[in-house]
Amino acid sequence: MKSACLSDLPVILPPGRVLAHRGPEGSGGYLLRKPWLAAALLAWVLLFAAAEAYAAPGRPSIVATLLKWTPLIAKGFVFNILISVIAMVMGTVLGLFIGIAQISEVRPVRHSASLVTQFFRNAPWLVLLFYCMLLLPFQIRVGDLVIPLPDWLKAIFGLSVAVAANMSEIARGAIQSIPTAQWESSEALGFQRFQTLWMIILPQCVKRMLPPWMNLYAILLVSTPLCSIVGVNEVVTLTADALAAEDRHDLLVPMYGYILGWFFVFCYPIGRWTVLLERRFAVNA
Repeated sequence: MKSACLSDLPVILPPGRVLAHRGPEGSGGYLLRKPWLAAALLAWVLLFAAAEAYAAPGRPSIVATLLKWTPLIAKGFVFNILISVIAMVMGTVLGLFIGIAQISEVRPVRHSASLVTQFFRNAPWLVLLFYCMLLLPFQIRVGDLVIPLPDWLKAIFGLSVAVAANMSEIARGAIQSIPTAQWESSEALGFQRFQTLWMIILPQCVKRMLPPWMNLYAILLVSTPLCSIVGVNEVVTLTADALAAEDRHDLLVPMYGYILGWFFVFCYPIGRWTVLLERRFAVNA
């Protein structure tokens, strides 16, 4: 009877019980449990096999050529990751402030934050990149100090604006999902609104915001190749340079399929980690 009563209480499951509740997914081969992943890997291998079969005679193999350009592609991919991380940090900080402003008791502040959020949230990311490229100056002069603004930095500004708008909506939804009774209880205990928000509400919002925040980062990372259109030397630009240097039409599909695999290998664990975190913080009602 005692264990039955305890099982009905809403508790955060410990790691061992979380794994136990995963059911049949925890046993067997991983690819057998994910047939779509096995099919994707098979299609990727068949793509390279077909390209190798139809490669022009007397030229280096597709695999050898890909390995030759891998250091350059890896350098570009690391730059994509760097752009995404900086833009995510800037956008997260700015988006948190805008999201908090959306629940402000001051009506002009609340409406202005909502307008900014909806405008940039529904703006195409490529348009934001072009605006930052064309409107921001090439350098900023502060007295005798000249601060250059390279293209990659402007691209980061453009992406961070889009991230901030989406992060603002994530923060607003997380804050409003907290029961209003906690606001009322904090007010009854003498907490000011800022103290309630900083010490009570926001700590509870972290695990509510974490899964959509990680999904937003994955979307941001796969969107960084847009920077190649505005002149940033990232992985797609460097891949195009490699193709131009080789001057081989049979490399087009394998080369872009190669960098596609890089993005998948990096982003897929993020999605899996998101699911695991959701299970880790799951509440058993």
